[in-house]
Amino acid sequence: MTRSALVVGATGIQGSAIARQLVEQGWALHGLSRTPGAQPGVSPVAADLLDPAALATALQGIAPTHVFLTSWLRMATEAENIRVNAAMVRNLFDALRPAGSVRHAALVTGLKHYLGPFEAYGKGSLPQTPFREEQGRLEVDNFYYAQEDELFAAAGQDGFTWSVHRPHTVIGKAVGNAMNMGTTLAVYATICRETGRPFRFPGSAAQWNGLTDMTDARQLAAQVIWAAETPAARNEAFNIVNGDIFRWSWMWPRLAEWFGIPAEGFDGAPRPLEAQMQDDAPLWAGIAARHGLVEADIGRLASAWHTDADLGRPIEVVTDMSKSRRLGFTGYVATDQAFFDLFKELRADRLIP
Repeated sequence: MTRSALVVGATGIQGSAIARQLVEQGWALHGLSRTPGAQPGVSPVAADLLDPAALATALQGIAPTHVFLTSWLRMATEAENIRVNAAMVRNLFDALRPAGSVRHAALVTGLKHYLGPFEAYGKGSLPQTPFREEQGRLEVDNFYYAQEDELFAAAGQDGFTWSVHRPHTVIGKAVGNAMNMGTTLAVYATICRETGRPFRFPGSAAQWNGLTDMTDARQLAAQVIWAAETPAARNEAFNIVNGDIFRWSWMWPRLAEWFGIPAEGFDGAPRPLEAQMQDDAPLWAGIAARHGLVEADIGRLASAWHTDADLGRPIEVVTDMSKSRRLGFTGYVATDQAFFDLFKELRADRLIP
């Protein structure tokens, strides 16, 4: 049977990686975004998931066998996160229901499943690391749980299978993305090189000294597609990280070396990037003009607040991958190489000098 996919959030850091691999594997593919961009092999669909009538119109005549859902919106409170993001999932499957074509749907969430939402991130009683999929939900409101519940309800009503994927911090290319550590650190390192500022680790002692892991967007895409095609992976939730672990005390100098600058480690107190970079918009515009870069708006490249949330955590975070390994997923990416590959791509696309 012909495999046809709808990637929701196709221009984002996760969706674009999934779309790229689906195209390479010969899938027929539609990519839904509020403002689609040109993507080879992807038929764009412009739609707002919060406008049910317009969404139904935009999806009319599109009958995907597989849905890959990577889109979300951050609101001011977790209550609003729940209301808005649950509605987006519900509206999507309501719009697809008349075609009756969906056989499998994958939802990408993340480690806030274990760490709690933005308002309570890394606080209170948390499960022990390494995080495992069988650990239950926290006793706190969380929009990831609301998204899952909408997915489960739609699957029960329409008879399709599902998978849920929980990456750690994702490394990948996307412009205008709300959570993008790799590009944020590339912008920060570039500013340090251009101005002579110290490339200082901005986070906590726990992150500097403790173990952690991350997720390359290509690794996430590989697992999502694997789960869609593997019967044993249906109706399951999976952690997805690169497969290695590291300490930032080891990684930070490696990133500095790539940019040709000295590294400054943890000096006893967090130095959040949001404060360090709060006045850097004009500076970045000047760097972009001087080097002929294609994006002069630092706000479309760097998400300092999210990088601070990750690097400022007071706890060690390590993720267990045994569940998908047992079922046959064997993907692996070295995290330092994931950063280097991203930096090369950003430079090739004239997003950093």
